[in-house]
Amino acid sequence: MNINTREVEFADVCFGCCWGDEGKGKIVAQLAKEGGYDYVCRWAGGNNAGHTVYVDSKKYATHLIPSGVFYGVKSIIGPGCVVNIKAFFKEINYLKENGFDTTLIKISPCAHVIQDYHLEDDMKYYGGQGTTRRGIAPCYRDKFGRTGKRVQDFVEFNDFLWDGYLSGKVLCEGAQGTWLDPDFGNYPYVTSSTTLPYGIGSLGIPPQLVRNIYGAAKIYDTRVGTDPYFPENLLDDPTLHKLAILGGEYGVSTGRMRKTNWLNLDKLIQSVVITGTTILVISKTDILEDLNIFKLYHNMTLVEFESLEHMCNYILDTFKTNKCRFLERIIFSNNPEKVDNLI
Repeated sequence: MNINTREVEFADVCFGCCWGDEGKGKIVAQLAKEGGYDYVCRWAGGNNAGHTVYVDSKKYATHLIPSGVFYGVKSIIGPGCVVNIKAFFKEINYLKENGFDTTLIKISPCAHVIQDYHLEDDMKYYGGQGTTRRGIAPCYRDKFGRTGKRVQDFVEFNDFLWDGYLSGKVLCEGAQGTWLDPDFGNYPYVTSSTTLPYGIGSLGIPPQLVRNIYGAAKIYDTRVGTDPYFPENLLDDPTLHKLAILGGEYGVSTGRMRKTNWLNLDKLIQSVVITGTTILVISKTDILEDLNIFKLYHNMTLVEFESLEHMCNYILDTFKTNKCRFLERIIFSNNPEKVDNLI
């Protein structure tokens, strides 16, 4: 495949600042609706991810296909992704049944294909690391071992092959989050592809074309799967359990309840610094208001506040005193369907 991005005007990026499930789908869908983009591109991961999108107040969920399809924008699954054939066509049929134009969807011929033995290997060798058991890690193993099969090797994808051309305004959609990255996360309890914004290079987009980097976070932290930083006893804490219930913290891809904890502000600041985030969106402030308990971790100490306003002001002041030199705005969001003043 010859990638041609010479006519790209600029690229915006949306990624997760934490451990995934931060509301990227909502942000990408709104940007796709309001931002005048010509393409929405996914650069990594497979159907181990899940994005929840509201269109005219109706809720939709996708796992692999970029959110641009919901607003008539060409949607590209990039060469850094891995694709399960059955899952892909199940999602295509789901979108068709709900009236969306699936001719907008294209896949890089260089993306790798998840095969049945990858699913078997995932169950056999990787389950102890809390994976989604979708064959993701074994597929990437074969990709980097140079034994994998790519989309171009399967006739099923012939109608969906991407020609490598991008032009105009491009929005790049991430999967998972910073602390699931295999380089920066709590290895080996990580995913198998890069989750950070620099991963858009696999789409053929040079860094000089990046305009905005939208980082997604929540006002509290959640994590699906095994991770010593998120011990199982978090599920036994009655206050955190109530927070998870109020927030509807169940994995879009797995259905598992997410382990929930108070926001780790130090980790969030670190994520913003290393990724060059320019616009940080902190969602689900309404959930803390429903709980009426306002806490976060800062300097490894649990800090409690009288109100959401005091907590948000503390977050703003803390970011100001840290060297987040590219950060331009922090937006607090209390709406599951959209983010005010996003653009």
